[in-house]
Amino acid sequence: MRDLAEDGVAGVRVVNTLHGLGAIHAADCAAVIWARPDCAALRDWLAALPAEQLPQAREILRPDAIREVLVRVCAGVPAGAERALLIESIAALAARFAEIMRAPLLRLRLEAVTGNACRRFHIDVVTARLVCTYRGRGTEYGLAARGAEPAVIAAVPTGQPIVLRGTRWPTTPPSLLRHRSPPIEGTGATRLLLVLDPVDDPAEEA
Repeated sequence: MRDLAEDGVAGVRVVNTLHGLGAIHAADCAAVIWARPDCAALRDWLAALPAEQLPQAREILRPDAIREVLVRVCAGVPAGAERALLIESIAALAARFAEIMRAPLLRLRLEAVTGNACRRFHIDVVTARLVCTYRGRGTEYGLAARGAEPAVIAAVPTGQPIVLRGTRWPTTPPSLLRHRSPPIEGTGATRLLLVLDPVDDPAEEA
């Protein structure tokens, strides 16, 4: 396993600002990672929370409604500066991702993960997806042909969002970049995972 301090993976850009996530539209870009500074206070606070207190949500909604929804789903989380930081962090990511994708609606998934979800390397059946692991090990990724595993596997650092092109991205040929959730089953670890997908027509999601 290697991290972003080493040579990068072809097609993966690392940017230093939230605005830089728009680089997903560059012709040679399959994924973009925002290397935002580590927020130790938020990271340590989330790590200390009992797994059953981690906020969870699955909804399709307008980007400008996400903050309100997060306030509701975080009602069972201890109040304080760290809870406000989490809400503002996710709301900012949602606003920027919706802008990048010109999406009127987003599918929000915020969940506590204890098993090996999406353990095989794959490409999501979406136009693009934003993933951010707020607690636990981050998404793993690498280059591989369909059905194979990458020879070199990299990992997104905890707290850093990645935007990945999906199979519906209008590009030919498709990218060889594949990703998976890190295998944690049996370790006792709990991840807090944020996933955002653009939704153009809610009727198709029914």
